[in-house]
Amino acid sequence: MGRFARFSFFRTIQAKLIIIYVLLILIAMQLIGVYFVSAMKNSLTSNFTEDLQARAEMLSVLVGETMAGGEAEAGEDKTENLRVLVNNLFNINGAEIQVLDASGKVLTTSLSSHSDYIGRKNTQTVVSRALQGIRDNEEYIVDEDNVRKKVVAKPVLAGGKIIGAVYIAASMNELYATMEGINKIFISGILIALVLTAVLGVILSHTITQPIKEVTRRATAVAEGNFDQQTPVFGTDEIGQLSRAFNYMTSRLRDALSQNEEEKEKLTSILTNMSDGVVATDEYGKVILVNRRASSILGMRPSDIEGRHFAVLLGIDPEDAEALASGFTGSTLLQIAPAGQEEPVVIRMTFTPVHRRELGITGTIAVLQDVTEQEELEASRREFVANVSHELRTPLTTIKSYAEALDDGALEDPQLAGRFVGVIQNETERMIRLVTDLLHLSRLDSKEALLRKQPIDILEMLEEVTDRFSFQMHQKDIQSVLSVEHDIPPVPLDRDQIDQVLDNVVSNALKYTLEGGTITIAARRSDEHTLAISVSDTGMGIPQRDLDRIFERFYRVDKARSRSMGGTGLGLSIAREIVKAHDGSISLESEVDVGTTVTFTLPMRDKGGEHLEGTD
Repeated sequence: MGRFARFSFFRTIQAKLIIIYVLLILIAMQLIGVYFVSAMKNSLTSNFTEDLQARAEMLSVLVGETMAGGEAEAGEDKTENLRVLVNNLFNINGAEIQVLDASGKVLTTSLSSHSDYIGRKNTQTVVSRALQGIRDNEEYIVDEDNVRKKVVAKPVLAGGKIIGAVYIAASMNELYATMEGINKIFISGILIALVLTAVLGVILSHTITQPIKEVTRRATAVAEGNFDQQTPVFGTDEIGQLSRAFNYMTSRLRDALSQNEEEKEKLTSILTNMSDGVVATDEYGKVILVNRRASSILGMRPSDIEGRHFAVLLGIDPEDAEALASGFTGSTLLQIAPAGQEEPVVIRMTFTPVHRRELGITGTIAVLQDVTEQEELEASRREFVANVSHELRTPLTTIKSYAEALDDGALEDPQLAGRFVGVIQNETERMIRLVTDLLHLSRLDSKEALLRKQPIDILEMLEEVTDRFSFQMHQKDIQSVLSVEHDIPPVPLDRDQIDQVLDNVVSNALKYTLEGGTITIAARRSDEHTLAISVSDTGMGIPQRDLDRIFERFYRVDKARSRSMGGTGLGLSIAREIVKAHDGSISLESEVDVGTTVTFTLPMRDKGGEHLEGTD
């Protein structure tokens, strides 16, 4: 834990500032030290060399005078003079001075320890160069004792001739000792400067980092949801500007989050109360949001929907799911079977990808609409249009065929022409009936017709219906039975409309009842406020599979036979609409080869509305 704390300290701005200060001072002092030491070394070495060169030059002059003016002197006197000159006048501490003759032999030396060198030849390069007349000769050597020395050699001239050389090898230990002492002083200064810099760095960095720590602490509180934080402003510098900017940001953030919460509440309320289902997925296709309507359409609880892949949830093919995930925008129809429901439903799904800047597609929004009823209505409309087209095309084709036959010469045959004209008239009347029924349905659908309700005696109305069809029943030897319950009061209804209902139902019973059959018209109370009127026959009946569609427009059980009997296929549809307009209901029960019973109910009390409700 302590090691981690130490590492954490070195990651702080305070530590970084201290390290930067120390490094700056260290680098500056190093640069200055390198330059100073180098300059000092060059200066000391140069001075040392110049002094040595001057001494060697002067010594070479004196030695030349001594060796040249001593022709009258004995050799021993010359050597003694040279020894005195070397040991007394030009004695240099830590240096060896040698005087050489023209052949390079040592005549005398300043070091008594090197007395055995006398008479021996000095073969060093600087000596050879000096004996050749080169005056600028110096060399840096390290002797056997690891002592660094500066070697200088000067030629000795007399009368323009080289008669010898002066050799000086001076130790540089004192010079390097001086430089080492200066270096120690310089290093001590650097260390003292670094310590002072570190102390000042701590103080200065604290003045910078303390406001930053305060801003950090306030920012952490804001991140945790406390937007009442205000950072104190310590000055007008950059940190003060940062504090003011933080306070401004906090207030703006508080307002933005408040507005965001308000918008979120609005969005949640909208999603919850939408009539369409909404399903939101993430970039991987997993459901992350579902509203109440979507869960109702799918027949599942929201908790069971969230987290599932939308393709599995909605039964979408993997290829389609991949297209949606890649940004496909559009809608499609799907038939699904919601949990807990027997009948499947048709839903329209509209997909919209969710884009985020620099990240691309991050999810998908699917809007679900239950269009089961709309699709059923659309299918009914298409079927209705197809049926109308077929019903109109058949008589028109017949009329066209017979008209062409008349035009081709059948008109010349009175008997044949009369029969053709009769067919044309029958087909024309059939078209008129069809168009009339369509117009009647159109008025009912468009609310253009009015119900003119009046109290009607039910027994009298049913007797008139029986009388209207008595001739046709007599022709087919069909017996009619009328049964009306006693004490049925007059019922408010539109007599013309109900007469049409009865005519359509009785006409169907008459068409499909064989000779010798029976048609029964009955009226009774189904309850205290409802009248039930039924028409029963002993005809061929209707198969069970057709009962659910018998009230659809243009639907026929036996299409060929119904059309040949002049029916339009709209009679029961019109009857149903009229009964619904009276706030009643109509139903049909049938058994093949036994008979059919059509029953419709009417309210016995007027609700006060004269217009058809829901239809016209």
